[in-house]
Amino acid sequence: MTKKQYNTLLKDIGLLLSEGRRQTFQTVNNILVKTYWNIGRRIVEHEQQGETKAEYGSQLLKDLSKDLKIRYGKGFSKSNIYLMRLFYLKYEKFQTLSGKLTWSHYSELLSVSDSLARTFYEKQCVNESWSVRELKRQRETGLFERIAFSKNKLEVLKLAQKGQIIENATDVIKDPYVFEFLGIEEQYQFSEKELEKRLIDNLGHFMLELGKGFAFIGSQYRITLNNTHYFIDLIFYHRILRCFVLIDLKLGKVNHQDIGQMNLYLNYFKEEENTNGDNPPVGIVLGADKDEILVKYAMGSISNQLFVSKYQLYIPDKKILENKLKFLLSKKNCDK
Repeated sequence: MTKKQYNTLLKDIGLLLSEGRRQTFQTVNNILVKTYWNIGRRIVEHEQQGETKAEYGSQLLKDLSKDLKIRYGKGFSKSNIYLMRLFYLKYEKFQTLSGKLTWSHYSELLSVSDSLARTFYEKQCVNESWSVRELKRQRETGLFERIAFSKNKLEVLKLAQKGQIIENATDVIKDPYVFEFLGIEEQYQFSEKELEKRLIDNLGHFMLELGKGFAFIGSQYRITLNNTHYFIDLIFYHRILRCFVLIDLKLGKVNHQDIGQMNLYLNYFKEEENTNGDNPPVGIVLGADKDEILVKYAMGSISNQLFVSKYQLYIPDKKILENKLKFLLSKKNCDK
């Protein structure tokens, strides 16, 4: 046996072991999830026979926690048992559960009070293979609300039921974008160049915030018109939409010149950079603030796919986002 043949054998065995461990973990996880669901079901059935409903501080949960820990060890804190009960109440049909999600995923999802948001995050976990850490980060930054702001009620319901399905440019736009992973304090004075560098240095986090389908092409992309050089801050290619995505960063409030300049970049890319199979490019002017009225009039006659969004350096208040979305949905209902 040659060295090459031996290395191939070793690699194949490694792949088999990895797949076997993955399948073992998945099987054990599915059994654990089903067991906890059944425990929740038994608690609810017990309540329906006359017991007082087991709110978080109830004696029933305290007694169960104490006795189960004595008999079966760790994993039966009062909060965990409460989650098992809640798990059954939120997912009364076991068949609706995904075999791809762990108990830790469901524990995090159960803390989402709004059913639409919870369903959205569940679908996204499955569609994009989020870790629990990714799920927590997206929840904390209000991803559902930030995507939903630009949609009508039917689109929000579709978003919640199926997750984010990318079919056109508006599906990849958020407002605001959240860059808390940069670790920049709000009062810190920084330049556009520094902001751009920090985003590139944290490209993995940045790509997660942008969403599914983005591939990084480069920064400070130069285009030349009549011997004048222009530099686009960030260039991506979106694999699903099959188009370039151009991003310009602005420290302050976006003005009409910023919008006009991005429109110039988009026209250039359509003529000079697109090749067969590429769809029209998308442009995002990303500023610390924007004037909605100015943006409306500045973009009034623009036919290109151009968007203006805000970014912020801290995690937004989820309650404010939730209340804003509820208001917009009720307003859209009234408008209908």
